[in-house]
Amino acid sequence: MVRGGGVIAFPTETFYGLGVDPFNVQAVQRLYTLKGRSPQTSPVLVLIRSRHELLALVSEITPAAERLMEACWPGPLTLVFRAAMAVPLVLTAGTGTIGVRLSAYPVVQQVLEVIGGPLTGTSANRTGQPPATTAAAVEHAFGSDVDLIVNGGPTPGGLPSTVVDTTVSPPRLIREGCVAQTVLRAVLPSWTV
Repeated sequence: MVRGGGVIAFPTETFYGLGVDPFNVQAVQRLYTLKGRSPQTSPVLVLIRSRHELLALVSEITPAAERLMEACWPGPLTLVFRAAMAVPLVLTAGTGTIGVRLSAYPVVQQVLEVIGGPLTGTSANRTGQPPATTAAAVEHAFGSDVDLIVNGGPTPGGLPSTVVDTTVSPPRLIREGCVAQTVLRAVLPSWTV
């Protein structure tokens, strides 16, 4: 279903996410339409099963990114890399960069295993609305516009994933979330966030 352009919703360690095949341009465009977002201004992050899957998505892994992955993956840390040539422009919103997260959440790993590869992981909400923490909230927001909702029970909610841009030196904190600045500074001691 996903490889054919379908959209699924599934629980993550923070909120429910919406997943499509990141290499299917029509599916990514459908995702933007569902969320009410512009593909010119809002890149979409990708969830992976293992660091091996980075090879198809990124063109460079900086030493800082390597240290952050070693210390914080799997976990709620999204790292921004330079995108590989094969990554569709619509996914990156033309930025040439891509956010990637290796989630430790068992349901995410199970969904990725069934799908057999990377999946987008944008929050399951329409733009301007709060992210969904239950399958019922996803159903209420999207109804039949989502092809499948994986009901994994309520998610913790709270803070979103932390996002760090590793394409610049020093890395740039885009959004502080579940992984605190103190943790990031411990991994990269010379970094002033």
